[in-house]
Amino acid sequence: MRQDRTSGVTRILSPTAILGYGFPVRSFREGMRRRPHVIAVDAGSTDPGPYYLGAGVAFTDRIAVKRDLRMLVEAALSEKIPLVIGTAGGSGGEPHLQRDLELLLEVAHELRVHFQLAVVHAQLDNDRVLKALRLGQISELGPVPKLTEAAIGASVRIVGQMGPEPLVQALESGAEIVLAGRAYDPAVFAAVPLTRGCRRGPAVHLGKILECGAIAAAPGSGSDCLFGYLDGESFEVEPLDPERRCTVTSVAAHTLYEKSDPLLLPGPGGHLDLTQSSFEQVDAGRVRVCGSRFVPSDGYFVKLEGVEKVGYRTVSIAGCRDPFMIAAIDEIVEMVAQRALDSFDVDADQCKLSFKLYGKDGVMGRLEPSRDHVPLELGIIIEAVAQTQQLADMLCSYARSTMLHCSYPGRVATGGNLAFPYSPSDLPAGEVYRFSIYHLMAVKDPCELFPIDHMEV
Repeated sequence: MRQDRTSGVTRILSPTAILGYGFPVRSFREGMRRRPHVIAVDAGSTDPGPYYLGAGVAFTDRIAVKRDLRMLVEAALSEKIPLVIGTAGGSGGEPHLQRDLELLLEVAHELRVHFQLAVVHAQLDNDRVLKALRLGQISELGPVPKLTEAAIGASVRIVGQMGPEPLVQALESGAEIVLAGRAYDPAVFAAVPLTRGCRRGPAVHLGKILECGAIAAAPGSGSDCLFGYLDGESFEVEPLDPERRCTVTSVAAHTLYEKSDPLLLPGPGGHLDLTQSSFEQVDAGRVRVCGSRFVPSDGYFVKLEGVEKVGYRTVSIAGCRDPFMIAAIDEIVEMVAQRALDSFDVDADQCKLSFKLYGKDGVMGRLEPSRDHVPLELGIIIEAVAQTQQLADMLCSYARSTMLHCSYPGRVATGGNLAFPYSPSDLPAGEVYRFSIYHLMAVKDPCELFPIDHMEV
């Protein structure tokens, strides 16, 4: 496959881990010299948490996304190959999809180009999900609570994670560029291979490797390109920066990325069975993977992601280097929290005051195994979450001032025991959301939840 230019090999260019993360122009041009059949890119993730889905805003920068889009659109149209984009706007809901559609149309106007566009929607109506629940079509995905009608009603936004089928439908309808809402990460890479008759197992597994760009290389980077070659039962991947290499370890490691089972990787319509997969170092920078199989599930299930609003947040960031205060920090935190809640007679179920202690257990929390370590200094984040921004501001302010002047054994000064890097010290952070739906919905047709709008741009 190394020098292949025949129709038997499908060539895929993944420019970056997420649209807007950028990529070196040199790497991208090297990828285009390999004459890809498609440029495919993921544009989002749930990694930044539930806020962006709930608030309807993108976590990717508008200017950065437009820069990436401009290069991708120009290259795809000039070479007459499809451009497929999934999880638009970071979360793939309707506001996110519309943000990236607006940018795409701006780019098209500036480049003065003409193309057929398919926009694939992924946001679901709450009543549609409620109906499915009542029909017994929704099940839990992992250790999550059983979905209730109340949770659906409280959800401010729900998306379904599409598989490759709606993207294939859009391509087969004549789309030159496909812009899709929330999508299974490998789906955008597998779509064109599936239209060319490639087997789903290798196509999806290759998509799993390509989804984060050159992160699957060594040294890895989410802001660089990766190239894939798909042929029959196997595929190969290589980076496009001469300073990077794909190794058996780097590619196999990315296969396990974000997965709980190293051999069975579930996704829309079934799972990847990697029990017979092999990884081979073809040359210094390229790896071949063989034997990946796709096993269809008994029925087709779409993953649902929904979020509900829980209040507003205010935070205060401080540092402490007083050894006496550090020694008593657990008792201080407990006292400050209790005094704040008692002083304002607020419901502990409606208001939450928490403290993250970096240098002690700020990352691991209660799971921190090193309990005997005495830190030299602490980074302290005081966080208040309440039903209104004003109440969150008040709780955070009270907790901050109480901690600043609290008494503890060995205290030397009555003030100044906390150091604040910012003024103002209290930072209102706005709305807070949490995931309320992380479930599976059974569907008869993989495309039924994902309507497609076709337009001539």
